[in-house]
Amino acid sequence: MDINRRAVLRGAAAIAALGIAESAAGTAFAAASSSSSTSSTYSLEFDSTAWSYDSTNDVYYQLGTVYCTDPAATDYENLSVYVPGAYLTATVNSDGTTYTATVNASGTVGSYTGSTAPIVIPVNTPGYAAQSPATSYSYSSVSEYLEAGLVYVWPGLRGRDSSTSSRSDAAPWGVTDLKAAVRYVRYNASLLPGSTDSIVLFGMSGGGAQDTVAGASGDSSLYDPYLTAIGAATEDADGNTLSDAVAGVMAWCPITNLNEANLSYEWNMGQFASTSTRASGTWTSVYSTDLAKAWPTYLNSLALTDSDGNALELTESDSGVYLAGSYYDHVIEVITTSLNNFLSDTTFPYTSSGTTYETADDYIAYLNTDSTWVTYDSSANTATVSGLEGFVTSQKTASKPVGAFDGYSRGQTENNVFGMGLDSPAHFAPLTRDVVAANESTYATYSDWDSDYGSSAYDSDFAETDSVGEEMAWRTDAYNPLYFLSSAFDGYQQSTVAPHWRIRTGIMQGDTANTTEINVALALQSYDGVSDVDFATVWGQGHTEAERTGDSTTNFISWVESVLG
Repeated sequence: MDINRRAVLRGAAAIAALGIAESAAGTAFAAASSSSSTSSTYSLEFDSTAWSYDSTNDVYYQLGTVYCTDPAATDYENLSVYVPGAYLTATVNSDGTTYTATVNASGTVGSYTGSTAPIVIPVNTPGYAAQSPATSYSYSSVSEYLEAGLVYVWPGLRGRDSSTSSRSDAAPWGVTDLKAAVRYVRYNASLLPGSTDSIVLFGMSGGGAQDTVAGASGDSSLYDPYLTAIGAATEDADGNTLSDAVAGVMAWCPITNLNEANLSYEWNMGQFASTSTRASGTWTSVYSTDLAKAWPTYLNSLALTDSDGNALELTESDSGVYLAGSYYDHVIEVITTSLNNFLSDTTFPYTSSGTTYETADDYIAYLNTDSTWVTYDSSANTATVSGLEGFVTSQKTASKPVGAFDGYSRGQTENNVFGMGLDSPAHFAPLTRDVVAANESTYATYSDWDSDYGSSAYDSDFAETDSVGEEMAWRTDAYNPLYFLSSAFDGYQQSTVAPHWRIRTGIMQGDTANTTEINVALALQSYDGVSDVDFATVWGQGHTEAERTGDSTTNFISWVESVLG
């Protein structure tokens, strides 16, 4: 299967939220007089005379700074900056309430100084929704980060649920805004504390997806027309090119790789289900099988390798859809490692969902209730998983319908992510379209089939261009991290990929396939220039900020220090 970006389109048609977002309603912003970008509506220069100060907690902060010169939505495209007091030298202004401040490069908090402190940026966009900027100051929202010596930058970002009157809202608007905020921080590096060489993004679900995309696509030309449209900073005051690449990414349960997600979901989970849209006698049950059968061809084209450089591929099996080969073995190894980490981390008795398991043997017996798919060596406290079907039917059943991401009736959340405006969902996945086109004559023999589900609906959506004149293939590539990480795509080695990665996912979640995070981690581990990939699946947890032990914020802060401290 040819997965070249333009060839695909021609072949087809030619955190838990982080808990810190607040309402942006009613916020107004004053126009500035100068800019070095495409418009003079807003200035790119940070106002170092407008700091507010929390004397109780020794924090300087600013809210509502527009980070591009021609924003599509000022109620979203503004950011807040929160800085430990030690990193600034400030004097009170004549109004008695605001401060003028300069960077105190030698000011110290923990192991950091005003010039070395990492800058952390939250991406709280569940389901690729908008991230509201702060409209009031709350120390509790940022306290753990500032007390650790980090600089905290909170940008608002447009999303599938935001709209503007000046231009259509459509992906890749969320990551575009995130990149613009990063560039703004670099543009103002002399006015803001912290190291712009140590910018780290963090988020969960759709937020984890968008920070993964941003971390993989640093300085990609795919974003140039979108950044230009909003007047993002492109050069510093001396004419040097500004970068939107980042140093690190923390992603919990990233819902990403959307171009192939329908296929991987059915291979990983759908092929083992037989109810609802996968019930016998429905066209969607046949569709599920066809999607699952199409995925191995795509997977094998990615040229993924294990840590020793061995090729990972799927091969045909005696039962099921391609449940054999080195890639299949790797998936089972990931599941087995997750279970053994759980056994190592857990003290029995252990209680889950109201049931208490007195011993590890009791817990393994529970896992094997319907079929035996786990064997356990109590002397070594280690388990062995025998196959994918047992794990899925016991612990990871499909929670989404067939067409889990690009819905056949455009009814899934992600159809709105790629819509041409608010509540204007669109098909976006050529791989899915190809499956429909190849089999719709069969689907049409079923009574629940509707001609509106056919390939022509995909073709018409793919033919549309967005407000900057780009086609659907361009936009889906921009939102696919593997486009930048896999040699199968044109974008490979055409971006600046973040060197540091930490990925955590709840292995039981039905929100996406295990393969989503596995494939991103594998591609990163073999990518030249990536220094470290800390990847783990967390047993017993679902779609959440999954951690083996401890809490997500503390672990994130510790990880930042370990790779950038």
